[in-house]
Amino acid sequence: MQRRSALAGRTVRLRFTVLYAVMFLLSGVGLLALTNLLANSSSSQPAPGQVPSGQLRIQQLEAQLADSEAIQSRQLLVGSVIALVVMAVVSVLLGRAIAGRVLRPLEASFTAQRRFVANASHELRTPLTTMRASLDVAMAKPNPPPQTVALADRIRTELDQVDQLLEGLLVLARAQHGVLADNARVSLRDMAIKALAARADDITGKGLMLDTRGLRDTAPVHGSPTLLARMVENVIDNAIVHNQDGGWIRLASDNEHGSAVLVVETGGNVLDQEHVEKLAQPFQRLVADRTGSERGSGLGLSIVAAITETHGGRLRLQARPEGGLRVVITLPGAQS
Repeated sequence: MQRRSALAGRTVRLRFTVLYAVMFLLSGVGLLALTNLLANSSSSQPAPGQVPSGQLRIQQLEAQLADSEAIQSRQLLVGSVIALVVMAVVSVLLGRAIAGRVLRPLEASFTAQRRFVANASHELRTPLTTMRASLDVAMAKPNPPPQTVALADRIRTELDQVDQLLEGLLVLARAQHGVLADNARVSLRDMAIKALAARADDITGKGLMLDTRGLRDTAPVHGSPTLLARMVENVIDNAIVHNQDGGWIRLASDNEHGSAVLVVETGGNVLDQEHVEKLAQPFQRLVADRTGSERGSGLGLSIVAAITETHGGRLRLQARPEGGLRVVITLPGAQS
């Protein structure tokens, strides 16, 4: 299923197509109204009065002519409406073709950019592996100096960060390309429970209070289990990593007009909504922390946004008035 490609075709191209069609319809309706107005005004004739028989005959002929013109006007109106409908269909087709032709270089540029990111991220894995192997060989020597051990630990930490960044870029490129090689019906609730269980130690380590009473069975969603699991994991990781010690996390899931909804909330400081909305963009963070080990790659929520969009869903990031963040993921339910 290449839903991402279908969604891309219904974004900018659809807007251009609708714009062309609406502009044509508005001009066509205006022309039709003007034609009808002129036809009615030209066919209006004064009513006959008390006149001699000769003039009465002339008025009768004029009345017959007026009736004929009225019939012609109605025929013209009907023909104009039919022509307008036909041209509306033609305008939609032409508008779509023109929009596709205009946007083709722009779409090709984005595709090439995403392919480059994916290829570059993949190729950088090789030198990272070599660097790790060289580091392990150096540390395998007997009695390494303490300075060497400290430096090696720091390099490993940095390599882990780079590896995390590359993995995030690969997932982001895959989601943006709409590469859904694996497809199945999955439950957001089950994925959330599984992700929480895998992160129980991290939650306990930060003393976070977990509230899962709102997790309910929802409509199943259809898509890539790998990408959807990553989407749920990233949201929960974001709630854990960017939470204060002794804070709380609340999860809920529900159905909304046939769609599956997953909500993850955290407490904390009052946030700026304008800043929060930018978190779905790559390399955006709420706090610029460049020293801690939990700084992350800055791709977590951008990956969530890309995977959500790929599956035809919507991501909403909301700053809670009481403080903290509310993340809402809405995905269309799987068709039975």
